[in-house]
Amino acid sequence: MDYQKLVILISFVSASILIFILRKLNQTQNSTKLPPGPNPLPIIGNILELGKNPHKTFTKLSKIYGPIMTIKLGNITTIVISSPQLAKQLLQENSKFFSNRTIPHAVHATQHYKFSVAWLPLSTPWTKLRKICATKVFSPKMLDSTKIIREKKLQDLLDYVNEKSKKGEVFDIGKVVFTTVLNSISNTLFSKDLIHSTSDEKYDHQLFENAIFGIMEEAGRPNVSDFFPILRLLDPQRVLGKMTTHMKKLCDIFDEIIEERICLRASKGDYEVYNNVLDSLLNNTGDISLELTRDEMLHLFLDLFVAGIDTTSTTIEWIMAELLRNPEILRKVRKELCETIGKDETIEESHISKLPFLQAVVKESFRMHPPIPFLLPHKCDEIVDILGFNVPKNAQVLVNIWAMGRDPTIWDNPNMFMPERFLECDINYKGNNFELLPFGAGKRICAGLPLAHRSVHLIVASLLYNFEFNLADGLMPEHMNMEEHFGLTLKRVLPLRVQATSINHD
Repeated sequence: MDYQKLVILISFVSASILIFILRKLNQTQNSTKLPPGPNPLPIIGNILELGKNPHKTFTKLSKIYGPIMTIKLGNITTIVISSPQLAKQLLQENSKFFSNRTIPHAVHATQHYKFSVAWLPLSTPWTKLRKICATKVFSPKMLDSTKIIREKKLQDLLDYVNEKSKKGEVFDIGKVVFTTVLNSISNTLFSKDLIHSTSDEKYDHQLFENAIFGIMEEAGRPNVSDFFPILRLLDPQRVLGKMTTHMKKLCDIFDEIIEERICLRASKGDYEVYNNVLDSLLNNTGDISLELTRDEMLHLFLDLFVAGIDTTSTTIEWIMAELLRNPEILRKVRKELCETIGKDETIEESHISKLPFLQAVVKESFRMHPPIPFLLPHKCDEIVDILGFNVPKNAQVLVNIWAMGRDPTIWDNPNMFMPERFLECDINYKGNNFELLPFGAGKRICAGLPLAHRSVHLIVASLLYNFEFNLADGLMPEHMNMEEHFGLTLKRVLPLRVQATSINHD
């Protein structure tokens, strides 16, 4: 063992012993103030209890210790919230204390945490980035002006599925939706496809899938470097190293696109400015309130690209899986589509408001399969009293929305896919109803919610209106594997393989 590693090991052992002694000395004083929770082991706390699916582990523990509980993860005190009432206290009523983030070691990769709208503390740079998202990317005016892009990419998807239908070939619906969403977002950002169907494509599907899924998996992976920050220099699980590789691949691509666009704008006096986010940002030069540095621009694109593609494509795959698993509900969705959409009409975003049962299906999928089961972690900036318990300063706070979606005190038959429940109530996912928070709430609500709302409904409606789907390999609906793979987002363990048959509406 080299000298540096020996010093780190000795320091870690010494610090661990000191922490253990201090915990014992303060145990009597603090035990009545912290929320209840499982007894932690010395030094490591409750790390061994996490398991492969921490969202399920914490859900089981909340049934024992209540909707607010303390979990010790090494040096980190984590407070887990599992009820809508407490989520409201945290995200709305006490938002001034809980609007910042605990920063995982993984997002130190490429110094992402210094530029990311998702991870920055509330500050002038964060406010600027949120303003840009609200005005330059996700405003109703911008989304209306770019809907033709999404419709064109959707038609590419329908053409692909139609070709598979003619050939009777099986395909992975998650992969094709991933490509559609990726090209839709890349066109919105840059006015160009990043994945093509030609063999001489510059970037391939696998490159983006590995990078995007890799980032989300590493960002959500329980990491010993977070539990014991003294080990960050060693990066024992190589989380930071792998995250750096994934992020750098995407940042290099974005940097190349930005440089190419800047050179093109400088070399041609008659350059046509596209209706995309990149040109809009480059037009802000001189406007200090909206002007971005190159690093800010790169990391904004990284946030928009990774979060937008992964959560949207994952959500659509879960919706399609639940519908294929529940044929009667699928028939109801098709009936509504056929009664609402004319034979010669193409489904457009304007149709979404006329499809209440489809909207209920999407809400039900968000309830059962929230893309990010804990949302992103919050940090407590001051000692705050919640239900008579002290949430300590600098504690990590997780909102277990997966648990809230499966809570029988909130939902009847919570483990059953029943979209009808949302036809009987006026619950939405815009941050006002705390029993359904797939996008979060308060100051940190997901900026991309308006685009996700449009994209998910439009893609699902178009697929179901134009094609019938059957599970591949003779799989019966009741035998489908609905297990989840834990990461920052919850993906299916097994891909959804289907065969499609074109529907003739004549």
